Amino acid sequence: MLMTLTCYAPNAADVGYLLGKNPASTFERPFSAGAVWVFYPEVADDHVTVALLTEIDPVGLVRGPAALAQLDQYVNDRPYVASSLTSVALKTAFSTALAGRSASPSRAGRLDERMRWVVTLPAVACDGGDDLIQRIFAPLGYAVTADQLPLDERFPAWGMANVYRVTLDGMQTTRDVLSHLYVLLPVLDNSKHYYVGEEETDKLLAHGGAWLATHPERDLIARRYLRYKRPLVQSALDRLIAADASVAGESNAEAESDEADMPAEDPAEPELGLHELRLNTVLAAIREAGAHSLADLGCGEGKLLALAFKERTLTRIVGIDVSSVALARARRRLRLDTVPTTQRQRIEVMQGSLLYRDQRLAGFDVISMVEVIEHLDPPRLAAMERVVFQHAHPRRVIVTTPNREYNAHWQAVGETRLRHSDHRFEWTRAECRAWAERVAARYGYRMTQRELGPADADLGAPSQLVIFDRIADGEGEEQ
Repeated sequence: MLMTLTCYAPNAADVGYLLGKNPASTFERPFSAGAVWVFYPEVADDHVTVALLTEIDPVGLVRGPAALAQLDQYVNDRPYVASSLTSVALKTAFSTALAGRSASPSRAGRLDERMRWVVTLPAVACDGGDDLIQRIFAPLGYAVTADQLPLDERFPAWGMANVYRVTLDGMQTTRDVLSHLYVLLPVLDNSKHYYVGEEETDKLLAHGGAWLATHPERDLIARRYLRYKRPLVQSALDRLIAADASVAGESNAEAESDEADMPAEDPAEPELGLHELRLNTVLAAIREAGAHSLADLGCGEGKLLALAFKERTLTRIVGIDVSSVALARARRRLRLDTVPTTQRQRIEVMQGSLLYRDQRLAGFDVISMVEVIEHLDPPRLAAMERVVFQHAHPRRVIVTTPNREYNAHWQAVGETRLRHSDHRFEWTRAECRAWAERVAARYGYRMTQRELGPADADLGAPSQLVIFDRIADGEGEEQ
Protein backbone atom coordinates (compact mmCIF):
# COMPACT_ATOMS: atom_id res chain seq x y z
CA MET A 1 0.00 0.00 0.00
CA LEU A 2 1.48 3.33 -1.10
CA MET A 3 0.68 6.62 0.61
CA THR A 4 2.16 9.98 -0.39
CA LEU A 5 2.38 13.18 1.64
CA THR A 6 3.28 16.36 -0.23
CA CYS A 7 4.24 19.45 1.75
CA TYR A 8 4.20 22.92 0.17
CA ALA A 9 6.38 25.38 2.12
CA PRO A 10 9.52 27.51 1.79
CA ASN A 11 12.68 25.44 2.28
CA ALA A 12 10.51 22.35 1.97
CA ALA A 13 13.48 20.00 2.29
CA ASP A 14 13.50 20.83 6.01
CA VAL A 15 10.58 18.42 6.27
CA GLY A 16 13.21 15.68 6.15
CA TYR A 17 14.55 16.91 9.51
CA LEU A 18 11.01 17.12 10.95
CA LEU A 19 10.25 13.57 9.84
CA GLY A 20 13.67 12.27 10.81
CA LYS A 21 14.23 10.86 7.31
CA ASN A 22 16.94 11.99 4.88
CA PRO A 23 15.52 12.87 1.44
CA ALA A 24 18.72 11.55 -0.16
CA SER A 25 18.31 8.01 1.15
CA THR A 26 15.70 5.25 1.44
CA PHE A 27 14.51 4.08 4.84
CA GLU A 28 13.49 0.45 5.31
CA ARG A 29 12.40 -1.31 8.49
CA PRO A 30 10.43 -4.48 9.29
CA PHE A 31 7.42 -4.48 11.62
CA SER A 32 5.01 -7.09 12.96
CA ALA A 33 3.14 -7.72 9.69
CA GLY A 34 5.68 -6.86 7.02
CA ALA A 35 8.01 -4.02 6.12
CA VAL A 36 7.81 -0.28 5.53
CA TRP A 37 9.84 1.94 3.21
CA VAL A 38 10.15 5.75 3.17
CA PHE A 39 11.52 7.60 0.15
CA TYR A 40 11.17 10.99 -1.55
CA PRO A 41 9.93 10.91 -5.15
CA GLU A 42 10.22 14.70 -5.45
CA VAL A 43 12.22 17.36 -3.60
CA ALA A 44 12.13 21.04 -4.57
CA ASP A 45 12.62 24.39 -2.84
CA ASP A 46 8.89 24.99 -2.41
CA HIS A 47 7.53 21.45 -2.03
CA VAL A 48 8.54 17.92 -1.16
CA THR A 49 6.75 14.59 -1.59
CA VAL A 50 7.27 11.81 0.95
CA ALA A 51 6.16 8.28 0.08
CA LEU A 52 5.33 5.60 2.63
CA LEU A 53 5.22 2.14 1.10
CA THR A 54 3.90 -0.69 3.24
CA GLU A 55 4.35 -4.30 2.20
CA ILE A 56 2.29 -6.78 4.21
CA ASP A 57 3.65 -10.30 4.66
CA PRO A 58 0.77 -12.79 4.08
CA VAL A 59 2.47 -15.28 6.39
CA GLY A 60 2.87 -12.58 9.06
CA LEU A 61 -0.89 -12.03 9.00
CA VAL A 62 -1.53 -15.50 10.36
CA ARG A 63 1.27 -15.65 12.91
CA GLY A 64 2.18 -13.65 15.96
CA PRO A 65 0.50 -10.40 17.12
CA ALA A 66 -0.87 -9.56 13.66
CA ALA A 67 -2.77 -12.84 13.34
CA LEU A 68 -6.15 -12.84 11.64
CA ALA A 69 -8.84 -15.45 12.23
CA GLN A 70 -10.46 -18.24 10.23
CA LEU A 71 -11.13 -17.47 6.56
CA ASP A 72 -9.65 -13.97 6.92
CA GLN A 73 -6.28 -15.66 7.12
CA TYR A 74 -6.53 -16.57 3.46
CA VAL A 75 -8.93 -14.04 1.88
CA ASN A 76 -8.57 -10.41 2.96
CA ASP A 77 -7.75 -6.93 1.71
CA ARG A 78 -5.10 -6.11 4.35
CA PRO A 79 -2.11 -5.91 1.99
CA TYR A 80 -3.87 -3.46 -0.31
CA VAL A 81 -5.76 -0.90 1.81
CA ALA A 82 -4.91 1.70 4.42
CA SER A 83 -5.85 0.24 7.81
CA SER A 84 -4.52 -0.23 11.34
CA LEU A 85 -1.53 -1.97 9.74
CA THR A 86 -0.75 1.32 7.99
CA SER A 87 -0.88 3.12 11.33
CA VAL A 88 1.71 0.73 12.77
CA ALA A 89 3.90 1.26 9.71
CA LEU A 90 3.46 5.03 10.06
CA LYS A 91 4.61 4.96 13.67
CA THR A 92 7.49 2.63 12.78
CA ALA A 93 8.72 5.11 10.17
CA PHE A 94 7.93 8.45 11.87
CA SER A 95 8.04 7.82 15.63
CA THR A 96 10.17 10.92 16.27
CA ALA A 97 7.80 13.24 14.41
CA LEU A 98 4.71 11.67 16.04
CA ALA A 99 6.28 12.43 19.41
CA GLY A 100 6.68 16.08 18.39
CA ARG A 101 10.47 16.08 18.15
CA SER A 102 12.81 17.20 15.37
CA ALA A 103 15.93 15.37 14.27
CA SER A 104 17.64 18.76 14.01
CA PRO A 105 17.53 21.24 16.95
CA SER A 106 18.07 24.13 14.53
CA ARG A 107 14.82 23.21 12.71
CA ALA A 108 12.79 22.55 15.86
CA GLY A 109 11.03 25.88 15.41
CA ARG A 110 9.28 24.48 12.34
CA LEU A 111 7.53 21.77 14.34
CA ASP A 112 4.68 24.19 15.12
CA GLU A 113 4.63 25.72 11.65
CA ARG A 114 1.42 25.16 9.72
CA MET A 115 2.19 24.12 6.18
CA ARG A 116 0.02 22.93 3.34
CA TRP A 117 -0.08 19.15 3.22
CA VAL A 118 -1.71 17.08 0.48
CA VAL A 119 -2.12 13.43 1.48
CA THR A 120 -3.00 10.85 -1.18
CA LEU A 121 -4.35 7.47 -0.11
CA PRO A 122 -5.11 5.24 -3.13
CA ALA A 123 -7.21 2.75 -1.15
CA VAL A 124 -8.85 3.36 2.24
CA ALA A 125 -11.09 0.75 3.84
CA CYS A 126 -14.23 2.47 5.20
CA ASP A 127 -17.50 0.80 6.06
CA GLY A 128 -19.22 4.14 6.72
CA GLY A 129 -19.07 5.58 3.20
CA ASP A 130 -17.67 8.87 1.96
CA ASP A 131 -19.89 10.75 4.42
CA LEU A 132 -17.95 9.27 7.34
CA ILE A 133 -14.64 10.20 5.70
CA GLN A 134 -15.87 13.80 5.40
CA ARG A 135 -17.17 13.89 8.98
CA ILE A 136 -13.89 12.58 10.34
CA PHE A 137 -11.38 14.70 8.41
CA ALA A 138 -13.19 17.92 7.41
CA PRO A 139 -13.50 19.32 10.97
CA LEU A 140 -9.72 19.07 11.23
CA GLY A 141 -9.29 21.56 8.40
CA TYR A 142 -8.97 19.34 5.33
CA ALA A 143 -10.61 19.68 1.96
CA VAL A 144 -11.59 16.04 1.43
CA THR A 145 -12.05 14.15 -1.83
CA ALA A 146 -13.29 10.55 -1.56
CA ASP A 147 -14.05 8.40 -4.61
CA GLN A 148 -15.53 4.95 -4.10
CA LEU A 149 -13.79 2.14 -5.95
CA PRO A 150 -15.41 -0.85 -7.69
CA LEU A 151 -14.99 -4.39 -6.43
CA ASP A 152 -13.43 -5.23 -9.80
CA GLU A 153 -13.15 -2.81 -12.71
CA ARG A 154 -13.43 -5.74 -15.11
CA PHE A 155 -16.84 -6.70 -13.74
CA PRO A 156 -18.96 -3.56 -13.12
CA ALA A 157 -22.00 -5.68 -12.28
CA TRP A 158 -20.29 -6.76 -9.06
CA GLY A 159 -20.86 -3.29 -7.67
CA MET A 160 -18.76 -1.03 -5.47
CA ALA A 161 -16.38 -1.90 -2.65
CA ASN A 162 -16.13 -0.30 0.80
CA VAL A 163 -12.83 1.12 -0.41
CA TYR A 164 -12.17 4.75 -1.34
CA ARG A 165 -9.48 6.75 -3.08
CA VAL A 166 -8.96 9.67 -0.67
CA THR A 167 -7.15 13.00 -0.95
CA LEU A 168 -6.73 15.34 2.03
CA ASP A 169 -5.62 18.94 1.53
CA GLY A 170 -5.11 21.28 4.47
CA MET A 171 -2.86 23.51 6.56
CA GLN A 172 -1.36 21.38 9.32
CA THR A 173 1.73 20.99 11.43
CA THR A 174 3.90 17.98 10.63
CA ARG A 175 2.97 16.24 13.86
CA ASP A 176 -0.75 16.89 13.39
CA VAL A 177 -0.97 15.44 9.89
CA LEU A 178 0.76 12.26 11.08
CA SER A 179 -1.35 11.96 14.23
CA HIS A 180 -4.56 12.43 12.23
CA LEU A 181 -3.60 9.54 9.95
CA TYR A 182 -2.33 7.36 12.79
CA VAL A 183 -5.57 7.63 14.77
CA LEU A 184 -8.19 7.91 12.05
CA LEU A 185 -7.22 5.25 9.51
CA PRO A 186 -8.19 2.45 11.93
CA VAL A 187 -11.36 4.41 12.78
CA LEU A 188 -12.43 4.46 9.14
CA ASP A 189 -11.54 0.79 8.73
CA ASN A 190 -13.45 0.01 11.96
CA SER A 191 -11.01 -2.80 12.68
CA LYS A 192 -7.78 -3.52 14.53
CA HIS A 193 -5.39 -6.32 13.61
CA TYR A 194 -4.32 -6.81 17.23
CA TYR A 195 -5.86 -7.10 20.68
CA VAL A 196 -7.26 -3.84 22.03
CA GLY A 197 -6.47 -3.33 25.71
CA GLU A 198 -5.98 -0.46 28.15
CA GLU A 199 -2.79 0.66 26.45
CA GLU A 200 -4.88 1.62 23.41
CA THR A 201 -6.59 4.34 25.45
CA ASP A 202 -3.18 5.82 26.23
CA LYS A 203 -2.26 5.68 22.53
CA LEU A 204 -5.47 7.46 21.57
CA LEU A 205 -4.88 10.24 24.09
CA ALA A 206 -1.17 10.51 23.31
CA HIS A 207 -1.65 10.93 19.58
CA GLY A 208 -5.16 12.39 19.37
CA GLY A 209 -5.83 14.23 22.60
CA ALA A 210 -4.63 17.61 21.34
CA TRP A 211 -7.34 17.77 18.65
CA LEU A 212 -9.81 15.03 19.54
CA ALA A 213 -11.17 16.77 22.65
CA THR A 214 -13.06 19.32 20.52
CA HIS A 215 -13.78 17.14 17.48
CA PRO A 216 -17.56 16.97 16.76
CA GLU A 217 -17.25 13.21 16.17
CA ARG A 218 -15.18 12.62 19.31
CA ASP A 219 -17.44 9.89 20.74
CA LEU A 220 -17.68 8.00 17.46
CA ILE A 221 -13.91 8.12 16.98
CA ALA A 222 -13.30 6.81 20.49
CA ARG A 223 -15.81 3.97 20.07
CA ARG A 224 -14.43 2.80 16.77
CA TYR A 225 -10.77 3.22 17.73
CA LEU A 226 -11.28 1.21 20.93
CA ARG A 227 -13.42 -1.45 19.24
CA TYR A 228 -16.57 -0.60 21.23
CA LYS A 229 -15.09 -1.80 24.54
CA ARG A 230 -17.24 0.21 26.90
CA PRO A 231 -14.84 0.60 29.86
CA LEU A 232 -12.03 1.72 27.56
CA VAL A 233 -14.30 4.10 25.65
CA GLN A 234 -15.68 5.64 28.84
CA SER A 235 -12.19 6.10 30.26
CA ALA A 236 -11.02 7.81 27.08
CA LEU A 237 -14.09 10.08 26.92
CA ASP A 238 -13.74 11.09 30.57
CA ARG A 239 -10.15 12.17 29.93
CA LEU A 240 -11.09 13.94 26.69
CA ILE A 241 -13.97 15.77 28.36
CA ALA A 242 -11.57 16.99 31.03
CA ALA A 243 -9.32 18.32 28.26
CA ASP A 244 -12.33 19.86 26.53
CA ALA A 245 -13.29 21.63 29.75
CA SER A 246 -9.86 23.25 29.85
CA VAL A 247 -10.23 24.45 26.24
CA ALA A 248 -13.76 25.67 26.87
CA GLY A 249 -12.60 27.56 29.94
CA GLU A 250 -10.09 29.49 27.86
CA SER A 251 -12.76 30.18 25.21
CA ASN A 252 -15.28 31.42 27.76
CA ALA A 253 -12.68 33.64 29.41
CA GLU A 254 -12.10 35.27 26.05
CA ALA A 255 -15.81 35.72 25.38
CA GLU A 256 -16.44 37.35 28.74
CA SER A 257 -13.42 39.67 28.75
CA ASP A 258 -11.92 39.79 25.28
CA GLU A 259 -10.38 43.14 26.14
CA ALA A 260 -10.64 43.12 29.94
CA ASP A 261 -7.03 44.22 30.38
CA MET A 262 -7.33 47.01 27.83
CA PRO A 263 -8.09 50.60 28.92
CA ALA A 264 -11.42 52.26 28.20
CA GLU A 265 -11.54 55.40 26.07
CA ASP A 266 -12.40 57.51 29.07
CA PRO A 267 -11.55 56.14 32.54
CA ALA A 268 -14.06 58.50 34.10
CA GLU A 269 -16.89 57.05 32.01
CA PRO A 270 -16.09 53.39 31.18
CA GLU A 271 -17.50 52.17 27.93
CA LEU A 272 -19.92 49.28 27.67
CA GLY A 273 -17.91 46.03 27.55
CA LEU A 274 -16.97 45.32 23.96
CA HIS A 275 -18.37 41.80 24.02
CA GLU A 276 -21.73 43.01 25.34
CA LEU A 277 -21.75 45.74 22.69
CA ARG A 278 -21.18 43.10 20.00
CA LEU A 279 -24.06 40.98 21.25
CA ASN A 280 -26.46 43.91 21.47
CA THR A 281 -25.48 45.07 17.98
CA VAL A 282 -25.97 41.59 16.55
CA LEU A 283 -29.35 41.33 18.29
CA ALA A 284 -30.38 44.65 16.73
CA ALA A 285 -29.38 43.30 13.30
CA ILE A 286 -31.50 40.21 13.92
CA ARG A 287 -34.50 42.40 14.80
CA GLU A 288 -33.80 44.58 11.76
CA ALA A 289 -34.14 41.52 9.52
CA GLY A 290 -37.60 40.71 10.89
CA ALA A 291 -36.30 37.24 11.65
CA HIS A 292 -38.35 34.40 13.10
CA SER A 293 -35.47 31.87 13.23
CA LEU A 294 -31.82 32.15 14.27
CA ALA A 295 -28.84 29.79 14.23
CA ASP A 296 -25.84 31.00 16.24
CA LEU A 297 -22.71 29.16 15.09
CA GLY A 298 -19.93 28.95 17.66
CA CYS A 299 -22.47 29.84 20.34
CA GLY A 300 -20.09 29.09 23.24
CA GLU A 301 -21.80 29.35 26.59
CA GLY A 302 -24.93 30.88 25.02
CA LYS A 303 -24.83 34.59 25.80
CA LEU A 304 -26.40 35.58 22.48
CA LEU A 305 -28.88 32.73 22.78
CA ALA A 306 -30.03 34.06 26.15
CA LEU A 307 -30.66 37.49 24.66
CA ALA A 308 -32.39 36.04 21.61
CA PHE A 309 -34.62 33.85 23.80
CA LYS A 310 -36.21 37.03 25.18
CA GLU A 311 -37.25 38.08 21.66
CA ARG A 312 -40.78 36.72 21.26
CA THR A 313 -40.66 37.13 17.49
CA LEU A 314 -37.98 34.44 17.33
CA THR A 315 -39.89 31.17 17.30
CA ARG A 316 -36.90 28.94 16.49
CA ILE A 317 -33.43 29.44 18.02
CA VAL A 318 -30.52 27.02 17.65
CA GLY A 319 -27.01 27.27 19.07
CA ILE A 320 -24.21 25.10 17.65
CA ASP A 321 -20.71 24.61 19.02
CA VAL A 322 -17.98 21.95 18.81
CA SER A 323 -17.43 21.94 22.59
CA SER A 324 -19.77 19.72 24.61
CA VAL A 325 -18.69 21.48 27.81
CA ALA A 326 -19.54 24.91 26.38
CA LEU A 327 -22.94 23.57 25.31
CA ALA A 328 -23.57 22.22 28.82
CA ARG A 329 -22.87 25.69 30.19
CA ALA A 330 -25.21 27.18 27.58
CA ARG A 331 -27.99 24.84 28.72
CA ARG A 332 -27.44 25.91 32.32
CA ARG A 333 -27.46 29.60 31.34
CA LEU A 334 -30.72 29.11 29.46
CA ARG A 335 -32.20 26.99 32.29
CA LEU A 336 -33.62 24.61 29.73
CA ASP A 337 -34.57 22.09 32.41
CA THR A 338 -36.92 24.53 34.13
CA VAL A 339 -38.53 26.67 31.39
CA PRO A 340 -42.14 25.88 30.38
CA THR A 341 -42.52 23.29 27.62
CA THR A 342 -43.99 25.79 25.17
CA GLN A 343 -40.94 28.01 25.53
CA ARG A 344 -38.51 25.08 25.64
CA GLN A 345 -39.65 24.10 22.15
CA ARG A 346 -38.39 27.41 20.79
CA ILE A 347 -34.71 26.79 21.54
CA GLU A 348 -32.15 24.02 21.12
CA VAL A 349 -28.40 23.67 21.53
CA MET A 350 -26.51 21.00 19.65
CA GLN A 351 -22.98 19.89 18.88
CA GLY A 352 -21.63 20.46 15.40
CA SER A 353 -19.03 22.13 13.24
CA LEU A 354 -19.41 24.90 10.71
CA LEU A 355 -16.74 23.26 8.54
CA TYR A 356 -18.89 20.59 6.96
CA ARG A 357 -22.36 20.49 5.50
CA ASP A 358 -25.15 20.10 8.05
CA GLN A 359 -28.79 19.71 7.03
CA ARG A 360 -29.82 21.09 10.42
CA LEU A 361 -28.71 24.55 9.28
CA ALA A 362 -31.22 24.74 6.42
CA GLY A 363 -34.18 27.11 6.53
CA PHE A 364 -33.04 29.78 9.00
CA ASP A 365 -33.78 33.45 8.52
CA VAL A 366 -30.50 34.50 10.17
CA ILE A 367 -27.20 32.81 10.90
CA SER A 368 -24.79 34.61 13.25
CA MET A 369 -21.08 34.06 13.86
CA VAL A 370 -19.86 36.29 16.67
CA GLU A 371 -16.04 36.37 16.96
CA VAL A 372 -15.80 32.92 15.36
CA ILE A 373 -14.13 33.06 11.97
CA GLU A 374 -10.79 34.35 13.30
CA HIS A 375 -10.44 31.03 15.15
CA LEU A 376 -10.38 29.16 11.82
CA ASP A 377 -7.22 28.51 9.89
CA PRO A 378 -7.46 30.60 6.69
CA PRO A 379 -7.69 27.51 4.42
CA ARG A 380 -10.79 26.44 6.38
CA LEU A 381 -12.69 29.60 5.48
CA ALA A 382 -13.68 28.20 2.10
CA ALA A 383 -15.35 25.21 3.79
CA MET A 384 -17.22 27.53 6.17
CA GLU A 385 -18.34 29.72 3.27
CA ARG A 386 -19.81 26.75 1.41
CA VAL A 387 -21.56 25.44 4.53
CA VAL A 388 -23.10 28.77 5.50
CA PHE A 389 -23.59 30.77 2.32
CA GLN A 390 -24.10 28.03 -0.27
CA HIS A 391 -25.81 25.16 1.54
CA ALA A 392 -27.58 26.80 4.50
CA HIS A 393 -28.21 29.98 2.44
CA PRO A 394 -30.13 32.03 5.04
CA ARG A 395 -31.75 35.39 4.34
CA ARG A 396 -29.14 37.17 6.48
CA VAL A 397 -25.68 36.27 7.80
CA ILE A 398 -24.15 38.37 10.59
CA VAL A 399 -20.41 38.20 11.23
CA THR A 400 -18.26 40.04 13.77
CA THR A 401 -14.48 39.85 13.84
CA PRO A 402 -11.64 41.95 15.32
CA ASN A 403 -10.13 44.91 13.49
CA ARG A 404 -6.38 44.26 13.55
CA GLU A 405 -5.53 47.90 12.97
CA TYR A 406 -7.03 48.85 16.33
CA ASN A 407 -4.63 46.54 18.21
CA ALA A 408 -2.04 49.32 18.16
CA HIS A 409 -4.40 51.29 20.40
CA TRP A 410 -3.82 48.81 23.23
CA GLN A 411 -0.37 48.65 24.73
CA ALA A 412 -1.03 45.10 25.98
CA VAL A 413 -1.42 43.90 22.40
CA GLY A 414 0.47 46.24 20.11
CA GLU A 415 0.64 46.21 16.33
CA THR A 416 2.21 42.78 15.87
CA ARG A 417 0.34 40.50 18.30
CA LEU A 418 -3.09 38.92 17.92
CA ARG A 419 -5.65 39.51 20.66
CA HIS A 420 -5.93 35.88 21.68
CA SER A 421 -3.62 32.87 21.46
CA ASP A 422 -6.27 30.85 19.58
CA HIS A 423 -6.78 33.46 16.84
CA ARG A 424 -5.44 32.19 13.52
CA PHE A 425 -5.66 35.62 11.87
CA GLU A 426 -7.11 39.09 12.36
CA TRP A 427 -8.15 41.26 9.43
CA THR A 428 -7.68 44.93 8.74
CA ARG A 429 -10.82 46.74 7.63
CA ALA A 430 -9.70 46.54 4.00
CA GLU A 431 -8.95 42.82 4.23
CA CYS A 432 -12.33 42.16 5.80
CA ARG A 433 -14.11 44.14 3.10
CA ALA A 434 -12.27 42.29 0.35
CA TRP A 435 -13.29 38.94 1.84
CA ALA A 436 -16.89 40.01 2.36
CA GLU A 437 -17.25 41.42 -1.16
CA ARG A 438 -15.88 38.21 -2.66
CA VAL A 439 -18.22 36.01 -0.63
CA ALA A 440 -21.23 38.22 -1.36
CA ALA A 441 -20.57 38.21 -5.09
CA ARG A 442 -20.03 34.46 -5.22
CA TYR A 443 -23.08 33.38 -3.25
CA GLY A 444 -25.66 36.01 -4.19
CA TYR A 445 -25.60 38.38 -1.22
CA ARG A 446 -25.36 42.12 -0.65
CA MET A 447 -22.87 43.05 2.07
CA THR A 448 -22.64 45.94 4.52
CA GLN A 449 -19.59 46.59 6.69
CA ARG A 450 -19.89 48.60 9.90
CA GLU A 451 -17.57 49.71 12.70
CA LEU A 452 -18.23 48.22 16.12
CA GLY A 453 -17.17 50.10 19.23
CA PRO A 454 -15.59 53.52 19.90
CA ALA A 455 -13.64 54.49 16.80
CA ASP A 456 -10.20 56.02 16.46
CA ALA A 457 -9.83 58.50 13.60
CA ASP A 458 -6.91 56.56 12.11
CA LEU A 459 -7.32 53.03 13.41
CA GLY A 460 -11.08 52.60 13.20
CA ALA A 461 -13.13 50.73 15.83
CA PRO A 462 -12.04 47.67 17.87
CA SER A 463 -14.29 45.28 15.98
CA GLN A 464 -16.03 45.13 12.66
CA LEU A 465 -19.52 43.92 11.78
CA VAL A 466 -20.42 42.51 8.38
CA ILE A 467 -24.03 41.88 7.39
CA PHE A 468 -24.83 39.78 4.34
CA ASP A 469 -28.36 40.01 2.93
CA ARG A 470 -29.43 37.45 0.35
CA ILE A 471 -30.43 38.94 -2.99
CA ALA A 472 -33.91 37.81 -3.97
CA ASP A 473 -34.40 36.02 -7.27
CA GLY A 474 -34.73 38.56 -10.03
CA GLU A 475 -33.63 41.45 -7.83
CA GLY A 476 -31.25 43.77 -9.63
CA GLU A 477 -32.06 42.39 -13.08
CA GLU A 478 -32.78 44.87 -15.80
CA GLN A 479 -36.47 45.42 -16.46
